[in-house]
Amino acid sequence: MRAATVLFAAVWGLLFGSFLNCTAMRIVRGEDWVRARSRCPKCGHTLGAEELIPVISFLFLRGKCRSCGEKISLRYPVTEIVFGVLCALMMLRFGISVMLLRSFVFACCLFVLTLTDIEARLIPNGCLLIALVTWFVTLPWLFAGWRDFGTHIVAMIGFSVAILCLSLIMDLILKKDSLGGGDVKLIAVIALYLGVIGTMFMLIIASLLGIGFAVVNGKFRRGTAIAFGPFLSAAGLLMALYGEPLVAWYVSFL
Repeated sequence: MRAATVLFAAVWGLLFGSFLNCTAMRIVRGEDWVRARSRCPKCGHTLGAEELIPVISFLFLRGKCRSCGEKISLRYPVTEIVFGVLCALMMLRFGISVMLLRSFVFACCLFVLTLTDIEARLIPNGCLLIALVTWFVTLPWLFAGWRDFGTHIVAMIGFSVAILCLSLIMDLILKKDSLGGGDVKLIAVIALYLGVIGTMFMLIIASLLGIGFAVVNGKFRRGTAIAFGPFLSAAGLLMALYGEPLVAWYVSFL
C-alpha cells in the first residue's frame, strides 16, 4: 500500500508538474493560465492530448515538435520529473494527511514562482496569496497550541520586517536595489510555514545555494544580479520536508 501511494503521488506530480510549468509560462506571457491551450512556442501549433503526456510525449516525439520539427526545451520533462519526485517525497514524509495537502499546495506555489522568477524576475502575488490562505485554512486540523501559532505569526512578521529594513539599508549603501520586494514577501510566507528556527536555517541554506550558484556560473562579481526566489523556494521546501531532523542533527553537534 505504501509503495502504491508513493507511485500514485509520483504520477500525480508528473501531471501537475506539466500543468505548473505551463501555468508559469502563461503568467510570464500575460495569458489566461486557466483556459489558454498548450501550444508550441515556435510555430504556435496547438498540442493534442497525445502530445501532453508528461515525459512520455517528449520521448515519443524525440524531443521535437510534431508540426515544425523544432527541438522541445528540456525544461518540460525536467520540471515534470522534479515535481514528480517532490510529490513522492512528500507522500513518504507525511503520508495521506492534511499536512500532505498543505505541503502540496505550498510546493505548487513555490514551484510556479520559481519558474517565473527564473524566466522574468517575477514573483506573482497570487502564488503567495494562495500559500498564505492555505496555511490558515488547514490550521484547524494542524493546530498545535497558541504558543506554536504565535511563533509562526511572529516569524512571518519579524523576518519580513527585518529583511525589509536590511534591504533598504543595503539599497542606500549600494545605491541600487539589493533585494526585490517579491523576495521579501516570499520570505514572509515561508516564515509562516517554518516558524522562527526553521526560517533561520532556510535563510542560511538559501544564501549558501545562491552563493554556490553564482560561483559555479561565474556570476559572483560586482553588479551581477541573480534571481533569489528559486533558492528561497528550494531551501523552504527542504526545511518543510526535513526541517525537524536537520535541526536535530545540527543541535547534536553543540
